[in-house]
Amino acid sequence: MRRLIVAGAVLVCIFGCSEPPQKEIDQAQGAVDTARAAGADQYAPDDYTAATASLQKAHEAVDQRDYRQALSYALDARERAKAAASAAADGQAKARSDAETRITTLLARTQLLDTRLAAAEAAHVPPRELRQARATLDETRAQLQKSGTAVTMKNYKDALTALDGVREKLDKAIVAVDAMVQHPPKRRR
Repeated sequence: MRRLIVAGAVLVCIFGCSEPPQKEIDQAQGAVDTARAAGADQYAPDDYTAATASLQKAHEAVDQRDYRQALSYALDARERAKAAASAAADGQAKARSDAETRITTLLARTQLLDTRLAAAEAAHVPPRELRQARATLDETRAQLQKSGTAVTMKNYKDALTALDGVREKLDKAIVAVDAMVQHPPKRRR
């Protein structure tokens, strides 16, 4: 379909393109701006880059007074920008879903560590032995807060980045606390 539109536009130009296709270039620029506002530069970078490259080529063709080619590039840029905006919406929805899923999973693991720490205290594990696990718990809560703020601001990639490696640290702390409960460290006299 896109090729038919471009081919039709080229035929129109063959029969009378004597001035720059400013209307089409403006439409392409508007579509590129809309795609960027939709997050295409982050969530659909290949499509967005292709759209901006076609728009740049349209400007270069105008500079060379090749108005037929400029029209072709402008139409291509507009279509690619629309595709980039659509892909960005899909990418952003997936990133949001991934971030929310990871936050939910880590909240459950955080609650589990908190429960295991309470069990360790009830089993009279010395507080100094639980310091590292408590530090991991505090650090995790801070990272979850940071990630939640990023999700609120629609910075889903930042939200995911803030949670890198957190699950592994939590799991390691849970295993360590469980081991202390099963085999409490001997108290020093």
